[in-house]
Amino acid sequence: MQENQTEQNLDTETRIRQQIAENPVLLYMKGSPKLPSCGFSAQASQALMACGKPFAYVDILQNPDIRAELPKIANWPTFPQLWVNGELIGGCDIILEMFQQGELQPLIAEASPEVDEKESN
Repeated sequence: MQENQTEQNLDTETRIRQQIAENPVLLYMKGSPKLPSCGFSAQASQALMACGKPFAYVDILQNPDIRAELPKIANWPTFPQLWVNGELIGGCDIILEMFQQGELQPLIAEASPEVDEKESN
């Protein structure tokens, strides 16, 4: 029984690492951007949507295994969690602060898959 639990955790960790690797901008949140299930997730997704670029999200309420494992992997206990280019940016407070300081927008624009080829230097 102990082995199965470890195996399942490994699968979940592999899935999480794959999601982070495949999505340049990824928000782990409660609910969805259009229907958030907590105030912090709502504020975080609104700030991201205001950046005007597409982003991926994972509803941790629909994925209890990810909800349990991600804080251990990220070494970050709470949700939402914003990941950009494989790096944990932070939670709601950090996201909002960066947005208000004008630091989130260029970060998201740079990481977003919709890069305009003509603008490359």
